[in-house]
Amino acid sequence: MEQPTLAVIMTCHNRRNTTLACLQALYQQKKHFDVYLTDDGSTDGTAEFITAEYPNVKILQGDGNLFWVGGMHLAFGEAIKNQYDYYLWLNDDTFLEADALEQLFQVHQNLAAKGYEESIVVGSTQDPITKQATYGGAVKSKKWYSNKFEFLEPTLDVQKCDAMYGNCVLIPHSVTLKVGNIDTAFIHSLGDLDYALRARKLGCHVWVAPGYIGTCNKNSVRNSWVDTNLTVLERLQKILQIKGFPLKPWTTFCSRHSGPFWIFYWFLPYIRAIIGYKNLAASPTFSEDTESTKSEV
Repeated sequence: MEQPTLAVIMTCHNRRNTTLACLQALYQQKKHFDVYLTDDGSTDGTAEFITAEYPNVKILQGDGNLFWVGGMHLAFGEAIKNQYDYYLWLNDDTFLEADALEQLFQVHQNLAAKGYEESIVVGSTQDPITKQATYGGAVKSKKWYSNKFEFLEPTLDVQKCDAMYGNCVLIPHSVTLKVGNIDTAFIHSLGDLDYALRARKLGCHVWVAPGYIGTCNKNSVRNSWVDTNLTVLERLQKILQIKGFPLKPWTTFCSRHSGPFWIFYWFLPYIRAIIGYKNLAASPTFSEDTESTKSEV
């Protein structure tokens, strides 16, 4: 039986040792795959070191202004041209267990056998020291007044979810035929959540694989828009930056996914930046160098 083809999609910026450690863990997998990696203008020799140690990695060059969405869009788009059976989104600070790909493939094969071929499979990560859950699938809050997506902790069973954070995500080609690429209407965050929500609107499904597929540290909220040690003005400046909730992408996201009263939800993060929101935990989709924040809708 012919083995399915797989493209691993990555982007990176100026954290050479982290990226190399991610690739080292990736190449311990038993599956065959091709890697498409966007080096978004790194000045620390990332591309040169990768080429020396992993010459088969297909490196695409950015100018330093692509951020997570732009970098992933470039690499994903290049891979889609070759029509792989599967695509794996992988953050370069996510370190896979040796059998991670096998686990994700098995989950999708089981789902396909049950009639859920057009399914995205999300791998969950945990902190390497505390073993606390960090990233993975997300579900919409059940509180009537909230439109927030909350992390769904993995169990021993496959779980259906509403969206995902893009640290480790397996996407079959059948889904890309419907959904296409990551939308560059976004810059750094929200692109992964948007992709899952668009997929579900088109009849696809999103599932969380059992257990953990690897480790990834959670980014700190320090010096971000949720850091209540900052002044109100500083928090407002932070939230409008690329790694916060810049106006145009956030408007696109809310108007697309938050229903007829989307303008109400649009205001919420800015209000929280003003009044402070001590209980909000950071849950970034990707961080090229500092912090990002949990996406709320």
